[in-house]
Amino acid sequence: MISFLRKLFLSEPVNARTSLLEGEDPMKKFLIAGLGNIGPKYHNTRHNIGFKILDFLAEENNLTWETAKLGDITIHKKKGRNFLLLKPSTYMNLSGKAVKYWMEQEKIPLENLLVVTDDLNLPFGTLRVKTKGSDGGHNGLKDIQHMLQTTKYPRFRFGISDAFSKGRQVDYVLGEWTEEEDKKLPERLKKGVEIIESFGLAGVTNTMNTYNGT
Repeated sequence: MISFLRKLFLSEPVNARTSLLEGEDPMKKFLIAGLGNIGPKYHNTRHNIGFKILDFLAEENNLTWETAKLGDITIHKKKGRNFLLLKPSTYMNLSGKAVKYWMEQEKIPLENLLVVTDDLNLPFGTLRVKTKGSDGGHNGLKDIQHMLQTTKYPRFRFGISDAFSKGRQVDYVLGEWTEEEDKKLPERLKKGVEIIESFGLAGVTNTMNTYNGT
């Protein structure tokens, strides 16, 4: 798989006729888009939890990321399902461009998209999956909503809490985890991977019933 991806993306540009999952059942293909900002200075920030969860999933399954159009991608296969993992390289505010491109490229149904993002309105480590909703002031979700022209797409929100003083929101979301949060993250990341796999294997309703609030 890795040699195929490398040949495809490093030897020739992706075009509209090229698909990583050509011939696969569309209902068994899932796009998991973890939101974040590229670059070392953002690596361990709260806003990058979408990247962090996908990196954890990739590491646990010995997957290798490849640089492709509008982001880094890899494929996680489990029990007949194909999870295309995407970390957009467009920066947070233009996340929708990458999400829309890969949905169209791989012909992935809207209901098989799962956007993984941070949420200020949830206590740290709270995990919540929803099938629709507003952007809640999140610029990544705002751009996805704009590009897809709908708010009705599944999203997996990871609580980062709102423990910041007035006027310090940007510094907070772009700040790094506290020592206490860092200690708790591995268990939360593992649970996040379970949620992603459950989304593809058990469906969004069962996933919400099993994991929301855990």
